[in-house]
This record gives sequence, structure tokens and C-alpha cells, in this order.
Amino acid sequence: MTARESEVTIDLRDVGSALELQQRLMTSLDFPGWYGKNWNAFWDAITGLVDMPHRLRLVGWAAFEDRLPLDAKRLQECLTQMQDELPSLAAAVSYE
Repeated sequence: MTARESEVTIDLRDVGSALELQQRLMTSLDFPGWYGKNWNAFWDAITGLVDMPHRLRLVGWAAFEDRLPLDAKRLQECLTQMQDELPSLAAAVSYE
């Protein structure tokens, strides 16, 4: 078991599709190669497959939210739900 990373920054400024977002999340959070690239798989990954960092910075959030509002909403819902249900394992998220 590895130690949790202190901070991970995910740059969302150039993400233009749901698939691109899922690939960026997979790479940035070190999900396994067989990651399903959908919101159910994201939830499973952050709550049981990987250790979330202590802090997660989502850079370019406002523009990303304008481009992909449904994916932005789902991402935020998953991260908030994890904070509510598993606070000791969740990342402190900043939307920048």
C-alpha cells in the first residue's frame, strides 16, 4: 500500500468531451488500465481502487463547467458524496 499523495492537480482547461475527461481522470488519479471510463466506474475507483490525494485541484473549472455542464455536475456530485460518506478517504477539492 502506498501513501496518499499530498496534492494532485488536474487541468481541465482543454478537456472537450466526456471521454477526454474520463481519460484525464484515469491518468491523473492513477486508475488501472481497465477503468470503465464512466461515472459508476469513477465512483468505484475513487472509493475502492485508488487512494485519493489529500488535496485535489481542478484547474479551469469555470470554462470546463460551461463546456460540459452535465459532466461537471456529475464529477462534483461524486466528489461531494465521497466527502459526505468517506471523509477520511476523500480529497479536499478546490474548483479553480
